[in-house]
Amino acid sequence: MTETGRGSGPLFGIAEVTGVSMVPTLLHGDQLLVHYGGRLRPGSVAVLRHPLQQDLLIVKRLIERQGAGWWVLGDNPDTEGDSRVFGAVPPELVLGRVRARYRPVTPGRRRSPLVVLSWLFSAVRPVWSSSRPSRSLRSASRRLRAR
Repeated sequence: MTETGRGSGPLFGIAEVTGVSMVPTLLHGDQLLVHYGGRLRPGSVAVLRHPLQQDLLIVKRLIERQGAGWWVLGDNPDTEGDSRVFGAVPPELVLGRVRARYRPVTPGRRRSPLVVLSWLFSAVRPVWSSSRPSRSLRSASRRLRAR
């Protein structure tokens, strides 16, 4: 993930997704509108610093707040690199909440008007908090931690 617009404290910034840990919610190459200091709650998608490599930014879903920080999971259950590996993330490493995603057009390709219209309809979407999946992910995360 790469980030722009974060310097002396802007309220919003842009980040780019690399990897597949948040599929199907976010795809590789998606651009994210990040609300720094936005209200965090279980189910929110957030940008955070990796707890073991703090120069690396990651995007994950916040599952639950624990005493030590946030338990975070990717939406793609087939990938690793979340709290199942590194545990709870301290709150100071959670940078902001993802508010929207933008899927850019692949440059240099000709497209039919129908494809362009479909892209326009789906290119920009809000990224909502997910309360229903977080309950199932929360129970899954408890089972994983119990092992």
